[in-house]
Amino acid sequence: MKPQFYDTLNRQAAALLEGETDLIAGMANFSALLNEHLNDLNWVGFYLMKGDQLVLGPFQGKVACTRIPLGKGVCGTAAATDITQLVADVHQFAGHIACDSASNSEIVVPVRSDQQVVAVLDIDSPLFARFDKDDQQGLEMLVKTFESCLFA
Repeated sequence: MKPQFYDTLNRQAAALLEGETDLIAGMANFSALLNEHLNDLNWVGFYLMKGDQLVLGPFQGKVACTRIPLGKGVCGTAAATDITQLVADVHQFAGHIACDSASNSEIVVPVRSDQQVVAVLDIDSPLFARFDKDDQQGLEMLVKTFESCLFA
């Protein structure tokens, strides 16, 4: 069931981003699309690589951390390792940065341009274990669509 959901969402994302060349506009609409269609979220958005830190980009949700050092927290770890971080309980993640105390699970997917991490897609949920491997595969597919539309 989730794979079909993500296939449909991926087609919507591709149509939404088709012809868009502005990264910020693309990130804003992509965040809004995910926020609208994914249940049980309290934050979805992007952090952009700026030197040795991540800086807050377009998002949907409550006020967020503005800067995250590379390698710190779930987002900084995803950016530093270039590996999606799927965290069932953020309170058990060493070095977790609690931007919103209501967040209990998180998934962070690296965004690449020319094989370099240029941003991360960060999604938080107030539910424990909100995200599973199907979500990870679906969100990684969506990020690949985002990359192909905005960095082609």
